[in-house]
Amino acid sequence: MLETLMDHVQRFLGFLEQEKGYSPNTIAAYRNDLSQFAEFLAGRELPWRAVTKPVIIDYILHMKGEQEYASSTVARKVAAVKSFFHHLVDHGELKDDPTATLDSPKVRKRPPRTISQASIEQLLEEPAKDASPKGLRDRALLEFLYATGLRVTEVVSLNVDDVNLVTGHVRVMRGKDERERLVPVAPRALQPLETYLASGRVQFLRDKTEEALFLNHRGRRLTRQGLWLIVKHYVHQVGIDEDVTPQTLRHTFAVHQLDSKADLEYIQTLLGHANLSTTQVYAQVAEEHLSPEEGKETHQGSDSSA
Repeated sequence: MLETLMDHVQRFLGFLEQEKGYSPNTIAAYRNDLSQFAEFLAGRELPWRAVTKPVIIDYILHMKGEQEYASSTVARKVAAVKSFFHHLVDHGELKDDPTATLDSPKVRKRPPRTISQASIEQLLEEPAKDASPKGLRDRALLEFLYATGLRVTEVVSLNVDDVNLVTGHVRVMRGKDERERLVPVAPRALQPLETYLASGRVQFLRDKTEEALFLNHRGRRLTRQGLWLIVKHYVHQVGIDEDVTPQTLRHTFAVHQLDSKADLEYIQTLLGHANLSTTQVYAQVAEEHLSPEEGKETHQGSDSSA
């Protein structure tokens, strides 16, 4: 029986999980991207062993034209295809790699999307109108997102013991090597968090051994999708027209920190960025918030300290 492309994809995913230690979210992204590539080949009745560089270029044009994907999405999907073919060649399944001389699509760098201080306040105040356990959780969650700038995965991975209400810090573990960083929680978020832990979380709790900080209505750890839906609910509730996601709150946290004259390297530490260049994109957004004179002073200050 001839093996299909998806048979090889499945083995590749197993390799990424077992040998590379990739997270479930990364594995799911690879599965989605490679399944889409397989569908593209099936739609054109192209056998996977006969894939050439022009076929992959055609696939890129298909994603840009017919699918209208953003350049960053196209780049990610092409990277998945390249990794897959590299793997096939390395393991003797293919002799030649059709992606060997393929350049990665250029990604147009867009400034991070943020919202105003007024919109943030409007968003954070909405769940405070609800005194139910859900309202207590949602207020604590939104305040926490904006007060720490943590990634969605980091927030849903937190346990109760990771939060120290006395010192006002949260312990964040990230990566396969379990790197740890301590992130301060802004004072405004501590009281809603304490109230949720004392009066809201206990109402959700079904299993006393559950360690998760934020729980869903079934008493289990809140998922990434669940968190996303909570944010979307309140954005719609208060009538914010902009496209606001949990990532938007992270971006807004960073820019508002800069607006408050926080040091860029300090923000890099808070956000958990490996490279300062990743954090510097926020400086461009923050600079747009300044008056012409303030912006001029910022440039002059940068020049003098270079």
